[in-house]
Parts: sequence; structure tokens; C-alpha cells
Amino acid sequence: MKMLVLWAMNALALLAVTQFVPGVHVTDFQSALLAALALGLVNTLIRPVLLLLSFPITLLTLGLFILVVNGLLFWWVGTLLRDFVVQDFWSGLQGAVLYSIFSWVLSAIATLFMRKS
Repeated sequence: MKMLVLWAMNALALLAVTQFVPGVHVTDFQSALLAALALGLVNTLIRPVLLLLSFPITLLTLGLFILVVNGLLFWWVGTLLRDFVVQDFWSGLQGAVLYSIFSWVLSAIATLFMRKS
């Protein structure tokens, strides 16, 4: 149950990102659910490998290169799905940062309410 609620919160976070970043578009909530699932899978399976491979440049940039990796993955998922569009890298970078923030806040709120009930 908790996993489904967090998945829905991530989809809502993605819908919120579309309101703030002009280059990110999602057609409807179902597409946002699919995109949130794809982003979760990519962040679970591919992101750790890329972070390991880019460790030297991440070290040189004091960790800022992680933002580039996140933006590239966000943009890449936008190219894979038809109803989730990320126009360019800069939109992907902005979208990834906002998605992380919104997702974290909504997940914290959901977790807080699930503990009380």
C-alpha cells in the first residue's frame, strides 16, 4: 500500500513539474504514473552505474556532475515515452531538480500521514 501511495505522489510531483518547467509536458495522470514508474526504474537500475562511471568527474566538480546525470536521465526517459516529453537537456535538468524536490516533499507528507493512521 505504501509503495502505491508513494508512486502516486511521484506522479503528482511530475505533474507539478510540468507547471513550472515549460519544456516538460505530460498529457494526463496515467501518463504521469507511467513516467514516474519509468523514472523510478531508471534511477534504480541505470543511475548507480552512471554515478560509478562518472565518479572521477563528480569528485572534480564537488558533486555537481550528479545534477548533469540526473538531468540526462530525466531527458532520456522523456525520449522513451510518447506522452511524457522533455524538450531539451536544460528542461531535463530543471525538471529533474524540481521533480526531486517535489517528490521528496510529497513523500515526506505521505509518510507522515501513513504513520499517524
